[in-house]
Amino acid sequence: MRTLTPAVIGILVRRGVDFAAAEDAVQDAMVEALRVWPDDPPRDPKGWLVVVAWRKFLDTARADGSRRQREVIVESEPVPEPGQAMDDTLQLYFLCAHPSLTPASAVALTLRAVGGLTTRQIAKAYLVPEATMAQRISRAKRTVSGVRFNQPGDVATVLRVLYLVFNEGYSGDIDLAAEAIRLTRQLAEETRHEEVAGLLALMLLHHARRPARMRPDGSLVPLAEQDRSLWDTAMISEGVDVLQAALMRDRLGEYQAQAAIAALHADARTADDTDWVQIVEWYDELLRLTGSPVVRLNRAVAVGEADGPRAGLAALADLDPSLPRFTAAAAYLHERDGDLVTAAQLYADAAQAAPNLAERHHLTRQAARLNAELRARDS
Repeated sequence: MRTLTPAVIGILVRRGVDFAAAEDAVQDAMVEALRVWPDDPPRDPKGWLVVVAWRKFLDTARADGSRRQREVIVESEPVPEPGQAMDDTLQLYFLCAHPSLTPASAVALTLRAVGGLTTRQIAKAYLVPEATMAQRISRAKRTVSGVRFNQPGDVATVLRVLYLVFNEGYSGDIDLAAEAIRLTRQLAEETRHEEVAGLLALMLLHHARRPARMRPDGSLVPLAEQDRSLWDTAMISEGVDVLQAALMRDRLGEYQAQAAIAALHADARTADDTDWVQIVEWYDELLRLTGSPVVRLNRAVAVGEADGPRAGLAALADLDPSLPRFTAAAAYLHERDGDLVTAAQLYADAAQAAPNLAERHHLTRQAARLNAELRARDS
């Protein structure tokens, strides 16, 4: 049923129902489906949901005297063609990623309307009270209720929202990374946009390494130290295939370039086998596309691997030290260069600015490890 949610909401919106009312009506129809379908499954699940959601909306609309006007609309509404249904779903993606919404609101609305998750599930995933999430979603629905599509939506904005969902990872009983992959796969099936394919490939390649990223005690495992036998080779193969098909269209975008870097990491049997020279080349492409300071930072680390730590430090010297993870990158490159005193201090400084507890613990352990080596060397 969750896969049908966006198309059904989209059909109601196209019929003239405002977004908030359409989403509420479809949620009510889903509840009814859960009650009815086990004993009496419909031949056309999507058609059943459209009919029931429309009736739910009309029941609600009676109170304000709009029933007759809406019934006239539906009587003249043709049965959606397959391509039209696809457009409905795409418009719903665009609606949930509307520029007037904050990133947090766009993510919540996407999970609710396109993903079909309940408010309680989304709240648990974000570790906030259900009432707080309900208010966030309600405000988002009110914001986009008056939006009408008379020009193509912005695919780049949709992809940014899906990537935000993916990067939330896992919390509670909802695996947001897996949910983001499901939604992006759905979007990729409905449009041949090469950057949608690029994002799907990037997600698959990153997600394939997930089993090796954490130790049993919850501590982070750096890429170079991961047990690569734990990587999901089938998911890696799918990601590479999706990426290659996208690259063949010869319209390179930032998600394709990021996926190419991830594919090079996935292709290396050991950390020492990593093709850092080619990774630097892909970072150059990514930098040309985005101009992002974060890309420059990651490129500097890659340069340090390809051409030596001093070349990496030289590339790092051109960047703003306040950049997130700048200090951690500097610590790593100084350690590679043999300057353990500076590296230990930088690891400790980076730990204080770490964005999450797992990263803070990892950097603290790195500082402690180097300090222990220094004490052993001096004794």
